[in-house]
Amino acid sequence: MSATFSHKSFAQQLKKYYSLYTGGFIAFVVALAIAEQMGMSRTWIGYWFMFATIGLYAMIGIMSRTMDAAEYYVAGRRVPAFFNGMATGADWMSAASFIGMAGTLYLSGYDGLSFVMGWTGGYVLVALFLAPYLRKFGQFTIPDFLGARYGGNIVRSIGIFAAILCSFTYVVAQIYGVGIITSKFTGLEFAIGVFVGLAGILVCSFLGGMRAVTWTQVAQYIILIIAYLTPVVWLGVKHTGIPVPQFAYGPVLQKVGELEKKITADPKEVEARGLAKAAGAEATAALKDVAKASADRRAALEQRMAKAKADNAPDFVQASIKQAYDNTPTDPSKQSEFWSARRNLGANASPPRPHAQPFPGKDEKAQDLARRNFLGIVFCMMFGTAALPHILMRYYTTPSVRQARTSVFWSLFFIFLLYFTAPCLAVLAKFDVYSNLVGSKFMELPAWAAAWRLVDPSLLTITDLNFDGIVQLAEIAIGGDIIVLATPEIAGLPYVVSGLVAAGGLAAALSTADGLLLTIANALSHDLYYKMIDPQAPTARRVMVSKVLLLLVALTAAWVTSYKPGNILFLVGAAFSLAASAFFPALVLGVFWKRANKWGAIIGMVAGLGTCMYYMCVTYPFLRNLLGVTAPIAEYQWFGMNAISAGVFGVPIGLATIFVVSLLTAPPEKEVQELVEHVRYPNLAGDTVMSEAR
Repeated sequence: MSATFSHKSFAQQLKKYYSLYTGGFIAFVVALAIAEQMGMSRTWIGYWFMFATIGLYAMIGIMSRTMDAAEYYVAGRRVPAFFNGMATGADWMSAASFIGMAGTLYLSGYDGLSFVMGWTGGYVLVALFLAPYLRKFGQFTIPDFLGARYGGNIVRSIGIFAAILCSFTYVVAQIYGVGIITSKFTGLEFAIGVFVGLAGILVCSFLGGMRAVTWTQVAQYIILIIAYLTPVVWLGVKHTGIPVPQFAYGPVLQKVGELEKKITADPKEVEARGLAKAAGAEATAALKDVAKASADRRAALEQRMAKAKADNAPDFVQASIKQAYDNTPTDPSKQSEFWSARRNLGANASPPRPHAQPFPGKDEKAQDLARRNFLGIVFCMMFGTAALPHILMRYYTTPSVRQARTSVFWSLFFIFLLYFTAPCLAVLAKFDVYSNLVGSKFMELPAWAAAWRLVDPSLLTITDLNFDGIVQLAEIAIGGDIIVLATPEIAGLPYVVSGLVAAGGLAAALSTADGLLLTIANALSHDLYYKMIDPQAPTARRVMVSKVLLLLVALTAAWVTSYKPGNILFLVGAAFSLAASAFFPALVLGVFWKRANKWGAIIGMVAGLGTCMYYMCVTYPFLRNLLGVTAPIAEYQWFGMNAISAGVFGVPIGLATIFVVSLLTAPPEKEVQELVEHVRYPNLAGDTVMSEAR
């Protein structure tokens, strides 16, 4: 009874503290809005949002510092279900969800819903198959469960490798998002912005481990959901007159469809699409010798400029040619970036994809391929969600099995708030781009377009291909990673809203990065060092080893991120496919099939993960370039599946291998089967926990 009372009292205290925190943050935003009206510069608004929120997270991290193993690894197992759900929501709401989700829906329309369906459906699998059983097991990490369930250090070692691989891939995406936000809103170079943002990540996870990360993630969720909903509500009122646009953006979607038809039939757009195809091909060839290509382009533009003057061409034509000349870099360090960004225009050779049309394609074969990849992404995101170590670790932190199950419900609720909003945001942003940017004059581009072109040309390229001085849709190459961050500026909202959204994006990236770095460090310090190398290591040394490793992993991830290895959504999707292939078969069969044994798990995990890694290496351009693979991607694709859906092959191969090998080898020992029996039937009325001594 006293434990229950203590738990309720702790939960009430948390509600009080976070209610005051939420009110204080809203007051802070209002104060900055007033300061903007009184003349505060955009730079200072950006600084206030960036450093005030990072400072707040740092303060929580410092207050939550600990050297106690249970507090450091699982927050003392006393996080109430409601707050664990909120922390899981923040842990889950990565840069991919906050920054990339609406951007993918903007670019892909209906097809982008595959991520929403997969990620949301994955939590059903978590609730049904894993969360309560892992909590009943009661240790610290996923390799812990694999080691105890299957026995021996081999399967634990594979679990450590897989946890590091998928978490590292995922954390690179988060740090990439941090770099984009920091460089845009502070004016720092991207690579410097990455390391500045890294400081905000480390200050929480380094000092207090899971305890600091948990309470920081609750604070970060509050900021990110306020930041995400604010511009959508504002845009909804602007376009529909209703402050809940999620239920009323249908008429705007209809207007987008009408604009798509108009753009598709416009003769100027048809001309621009042909030029976009040629520009993409030119850029692909130019990347073989960027210095020569840049010099040739400037010479050709000089001749065109001279001819335009001789022919007394209109001023806007001459100005467009001059701008194209000025934008062609002479600095060798920027020439590759220029041509890489220009290559993106090649994607505009086709008419705009109808936003609301499922599985668009020029023929039945193309439509079938689109449908197949849609289902592939749903599959990988679902099973990846149910296997990500940094998410599953969160259910070790609740006081009981019942609380673990309840926290899955709260996780879904807090995730739903953002996912229900993303499709609406994508449509409203697309309507503003189609109606305000398309058809505008090149010499009078909106301020947001000019600003984002400076951050990274690969995120936004606007080129006057036909030199008519008017922006056509085919002349815009926009990256999905900027849609959410740029939406307030696209819609003409006060800059304080842009700063708020940037703070929300930073909170999303930092919260997930904290959890991921902690997962990697714990796999190395707890599972490798403590469980396999030095079982007698004292608690203080174990925690210190974890902190040192966390710092080294973070610096390595930041270094890799500075090379921009891929867009945010692909990196995150790849992490899900890797996690699904490596962990899901072994975890689920480990809980629900007593006959699954050590050799089945070892060979099954290697087979599933190996298949997934191989498929990505031969079908993803960045990895193909690293490995020197030159044959066409189509020759390596199975059933036309894209690299992001590699888990479609890894999961079934892993399941089948574990099943077959387990039947062909000796069954597990009686003690292991008793462990399965214990885990399979969670005591929902109590707090039964497996002893850490196991």
